[in-house]
Parts: sequence; C-alpha cells; structure tokens
Amino acid sequence: MNIQNNIEKKLLAHFEPAHLEVINESFMHNVPSGSESHFKVVLVTPKFAGERLINRHRAVNAVLKEELAQHIHALALHTYTHDEWHHLFGAAPDSPRCLGGGRVPA
Repeated sequence: MNIQNNIEKKLLAHFEPAHLEVINESFMHNVPSGSESHFKVVLVTPKFAGERLINRHRAVNAVLKEELAQHIHALALHTYTHDEWHHLFGAAPDSPRCLGGGRVPA
C-alpha cells in the first residue's frame, strides 16, 4: 500500500486544488527505512476561502480520517487560498519557449 498516493488521490478528489504537494518526511524521523508515517501537505484551493485555519485543518483531517487512524503518525498541514499562496510565494514563472534544441526533423 502506498500511503502517499492515497493521500494525494483523496485530497485531489475532495479539494480540487490549484496546487498540491504531499511530501513523505518519514526519513527525517526514527522509523524504519521506507516508512510512510510522517507527511507534509501543502494544499492550495479556493474551497478554503473564508475558512479559518482550524477549519481548513479539520477538513483535511476529515478526508484523511482512515489514514490518520491507521498509518499516519504526524501530518504537517500548510493550507492556503489561491490569493494567500500568490501573496506569499508569487506566481510560478512561465517555462521558456523551446528554441528547437538542435533536433533534426525526420
């Protein structure tokens, strides 16, 4: 079972995020190699508009209820609206246009 993938699937389905990062931080703790027990989630969604931080965290915890009860020891949550995310971190820069890369057409 891949806990990280389950977390990602559930959060994507429920929150329809503009940005989602699920990071397994288990390696930073005293757990066996390959563990999936400590995670950080960065979640940006319009569904958080007007919600207090505690309500955002409760909403995430409700979606991950099964994982929290059975598998996850620690869950660090960083929850934002799109405007909060943009204000704190700015927009992601556009990728540069491809200049051809020297490929010869077939």
